[in-house]
Amino acid sequence: MKHIPNILSCFRLALVGVFIYLFTREEYLWCMITYLTAFGTDVLDGYLARRNNWITNIGKVLDPLADKLMLIAVLCCFYLIDLIPLYLLAIMILKDLIMIIAGAVLFSKHVVVFADWFGKIATGLFALAIVLSFVHLIWDALNIHIYVYNIALVAAIVSFFHYGIKTVTHKEQDNAE
Repeated sequence: MKHIPNILSCFRLALVGVFIYLFTREEYLWCMITYLTAFGTDVLDGYLARRNNWITNIGKVLDPLADKLMLIAVLCCFYLIDLIPLYLLAIMILKDLIMIIAGAVLFSKHVVVFADWFGKIATGLFALAIVLSFVHLIWDALNIHIYVYNIALVAAIVSFFHYGIKTVTHKEQDNAE
């Protein structure tokens, strides 16, 4: 039972490929459903892991990796159809690549920095922006997604620096011990 959160994270990784396949076929409603399924399993695996104390170091890596890959896939797809600007995609790719590389290096040194509320707020704002993008694509309504993306981008940048500070502080505490 304790592996359920990690299985859900692996499932989310597989959904990235499903999303891209559906997007290339312009099946936007199914893309939105796939994305919402991934988002729902993200919430579920986090809840189960915390509630049942099933938190593992591999889960602390798999969970954000699945989130980042899905977000980058969605943003790349949206950029390719001119739904979002290049700056938004470029900043998020750069931020997430730095976080993935830093996370891998830290993980190899047995240091795991896990998600907190700063990251969760940014993730929630991106989820809202993505759903609004699909609403706009499918029903040609509510052309406000770009404003939500910009707010989410600011939240993601704040989160990025917060993680950096938290990591440096953690490293300093380890060195003091």
